[in-house]
Amino acid sequence: MAFYQHPGLIFMRRSVASALTGPPALAFLPALTLGAFWFGGESALIFVAALMPILYLMSTRFGGGLTLPRDAVSGLFQRSAFEELTEQVYQRAKAKGRHSAAFFIAIEDFDQLIDRYGQAAADTIVQRTGERLVTALRGDDNVGQMGDARFAVCVAPVRQLDLELCIQLAGRLQAAVEEPVSIDGVAIYLTASVGFCLNTRAPGEDGAAWLRAASTALRAAQRRGPSSIRAFSDQMRRDTENRAELREEVVQALDSGQIQPWFQPQISTDTGRITGFEALARWNHPVRGMISPAEFLPIIEEVGLLERLAEVMMYHAFAALKAWDGSGVDVPQIGVNFAGCELNNPRLIDKITWELDRFDITPDRLAVEVLETVVASAPDDVITRNINALGKLGCRIDLDDFGTGHASIASIRRFSVSRIKIDRSFVMKADRDPDQQRMISAILTMAERLGVETLAEGVETVGEHVLLAQLGCDHVQGFGIARPMPFEQTLDWISRHNAKLQSVPRILDGRAK
Repeated sequence: MAFYQHPGLIFMRRSVASALTGPPALAFLPALTLGAFWFGGESALIFVAALMPILYLMSTRFGGGLTLPRDAVSGLFQRSAFEELTEQVYQRAKAKGRHSAAFFIAIEDFDQLIDRYGQAAADTIVQRTGERLVTALRGDDNVGQMGDARFAVCVAPVRQLDLELCIQLAGRLQAAVEEPVSIDGVAIYLTASVGFCLNTRAPGEDGAAWLRAASTALRAAQRRGPSSIRAFSDQMRRDTENRAELREEVVQALDSGQIQPWFQPQISTDTGRITGFEALARWNHPVRGMISPAEFLPIIEEVGLLERLAEVMMYHAFAALKAWDGSGVDVPQIGVNFAGCELNNPRLIDKITWELDRFDITPDRLAVEVLETVVASAPDDVITRNINALGKLGCRIDLDDFGTGHASIASIRRFSVSRIKIDRSFVMKADRDPDQQRMISAILTMAERLGVETLAEGVETVGEHVLLAQLGCDHVQGFGIARPMPFEQTLDWISRHNAKLQSVPRILDGRAK
């Protein structure tokens, strides 16, 4: 199946076809009628005048997609016209037993491109992308612009088209989009995700359902990361339905107590004693059971409830601290994660201060966990002022996932970071990988020079734990210490852990006691 033709020939063909069959053709009508009168007199003029409406109606009836409005130069259909065309292609392919495919293509991080290069450059990128998609296809395939940085392709029906050919075409479309765009002498590099659906695998009986399936595949590709390609599947349909159901239930889940923190302990590598817990959101659904945070946290973000989640987590975290205190258990602090949108709330300091007073808890027992990506990208705005105000209040500032977000040393000082949490990707197999060990050593040396404490996340083996202690990491956390647990289980775990510490012999005056 030959999808590719010479770009210049395709561009010329589309331009000429659009000119001859669309509104631009009306420009030739005066010349045509004048020529008829010149060569044939009044009879020829009457004949042409009667024939022209008939020819125009016939072209509308039999011209297919060319009668729909599209850009005369680029050949791109606008959204409504493309959707109408897709419906025609779907029904025609179904009636004749032919095969077709719908593709959705999205330029990734388009907002960042606008911020970095400006709106004019972004408009040029969109225009070039549309032209590249047109030239990467056959003359009778069609491209639509579905948004600022989203495009759709509908392949003309053919006899043979399978999953492998669609993947090859998706790769060709992606490669065309990701070619650098030169603007004012600057090469701008793009990434694009692609989702597609064969008409034979569409979940509905019309073109709209077909396009929705391709759009669903695109979202699945985007969740996998930049430059991903995904084909629509029944599992995606089920996942989409599940997400829709969870989206409807999440508000009730937050209000009814289904979503609560589970607590993962953090211990000192020097003494083995508990130095704190991290509060991690968990959803215990009454029907589905435990739902993965990777599944429900993006939904909470989509519906704009991250601040509500933070309120729920903070309330239960402080309640846990008071309960541990009441049981005579020493838990110095608890860590609560705060996302960028929560830190952007001008009333955040008042809310946290009110909760601390409500539970009679000193600020130093709250560790505000902030992602490194938030710190790295935060300008001098509300987020910066809130983080610094929390530090001045006495709260500890933990820089989470350190090593993944490109925060500078200046950022660590600017935000008065108390502790950096070394990301799990550096800790994994560190006891067997010299490169990992060198990376961890470099981070620990930097932290020591800055006077900042360190905590390693994702510690899963005894070997990793021992190595981190030898290298001088202050605290560790991970499945090798304990998995996150509901509050009801924490008291028993603390009791067992402290009992083990008591049974370890202490070295005094060179002798074991």
